[in-house]
Amino acid sequence: MRGRDRFVRAILPVIAMSVLAAALGGCAGGKTADDSSRITIGIPQDLDSLDPHYMTAAGTKEVLFNVFEGLVKPDQAGDLVPAVASDYAISEDASRYTFTLRDGIRFHDGSEVTTEDVVYSLERCKSAGVNPALDEIASISAPDDKTVEVALNTHDADFLCNLTCAIIPKSDADPGTNPIGTGPYRYVSRSPQENFVVTRFDDYWGTPAYIRDVTFKIEANADSIVMDLEGGSIDMYARVTSAQKDQLSDRFTVYTGAMNLVQALYLNHDFGPFADENVRKALCCLLDRQGVLDFVSDGEGSPIASSMYPAFSKYFLPELNDLYPTDVEKAKELLKAAGYDESHPLEFTITVASNYQQHVDTAQVLSEQFAKAGVRATIQTVEWNTWLSEVYTNRNYESTVVGVDASTLSASALLSRFRSDAGNNFTNYRNADYDAAYDRAAAATDDNDKTAAYKDCERILAEDAANVYIQDLPCFVALNKKFEGYVFYPLYVQDVALLKPAN
Repeated sequence: MRGRDRFVRAILPVIAMSVLAAALGGCAGGKTADDSSRITIGIPQDLDSLDPHYMTAAGTKEVLFNVFEGLVKPDQAGDLVPAVASDYAISEDASRYTFTLRDGIRFHDGSEVTTEDVVYSLERCKSAGVNPALDEIASISAPDDKTVEVALNTHDADFLCNLTCAIIPKSDADPGTNPIGTGPYRYVSRSPQENFVVTRFDDYWGTPAYIRDVTFKIEANADSIVMDLEGGSIDMYARVTSAQKDQLSDRFTVYTGAMNLVQALYLNHDFGPFADENVRKALCCLLDRQGVLDFVSDGEGSPIASSMYPAFSKYFLPELNDLYPTDVEKAKELLKAAGYDESHPLEFTITVASNYQQHVDTAQVLSEQFAKAGVRATIQTVEWNTWLSEVYTNRNYESTVVGVDASTLSASALLSRFRSDAGNNFTNYRNADYDAAYDRAAAATDDNDKTAAYKDCERILAEDAANVYIQDLPCFVALNKKFEGYVFYPLYVQDVALLKPAN
């Protein structure tokens, strides 16, 4: 029955697409076949904020990457390179970071970037509280009109990755409605739940974007993606499913990479059953990762068993995948020890955002796998904004399937959220041993010591069955062959400036 449902889901958009294409006579939305000066990119949900210091959703960050820049920013190889700053220096004890402002760099409103803007932006970003790592900043100063110094309360050789924080003009009274950055694209307009529009910034300090006008179109209905690609209302969609990929015509190039996230069944530890480690371990024993990969993405994807994905090869521990092999009888024993059996089954709800088909599909497979031990997992799909407010912000949920990304090129971006007192600890996980291991990592000045402590954090999460870790999903990017140049980054980024009209 599951295979039949998947076939129906796959074929309906193709039928609808064919009808639409015939009706439009090969032209959609006023775009012509040779119109390569603009592109429309489908995204799964609306931006949660235009203010770069208050955005939290990974989907927002990957879009606004094109509008805002920090003192440094990640490149395609995953290295941090100068952006608003032209260069930087780190003190020997890694407690002071000194930046030299890039000559002549301008904001999108035409004003020149000053050290006053930089100091204001960093202080504002710190006070926003979205990135707890910025709490380690002791002071931010500008000793002259070209230099900014950031002093820390501690020694942290990895702190540079937190200085990707967006630099904005001090004069911008409301960045939430008037976003002004220094990136290759500048803001034009936004229609909530419809689109976000940018245009090329011709005074950009770096290599200018190839395509002039870009519209990010919200595609909240996953079943419409193929139809909209083939019908021409969108030219690109960054995360089509394997089923959608197979439906596309030869007018599209499909790029294959990794999503660079940790997909898991995240458990709310304040929900009674999940406070019992026997319950959590039982769910891990019921997980058949390969079964999930086979159904969700035709076997592609990278199995993971803790809060780290393979692109962070320095920290990734593949041996943790063997910690809880699939064992239904062992799961039943653990459930019985926790007080659950056929007469009193474990029951809980998996809340999933409906616009992420891969997560919905994963929840369906998990529900079937858990049922083998009598566990009743009910799936509840909600709109993205509801998920963001109820699950992530209010923590009003029992479990959820989602992918957690790294907002910066540091292990701390994935691991800091599991500290007991972390503001973004949406799973309410509390473990004194974990807190101690994380504190060791944060305080370490030697890179080997820091790496070892981060690995201890990963082992604790895995051994404690903090969540049911599944995979780093494969990423299939569909791009109309009118365009080329898509590049994968080792974190959640859509670098539109690299796209260009095909030759």
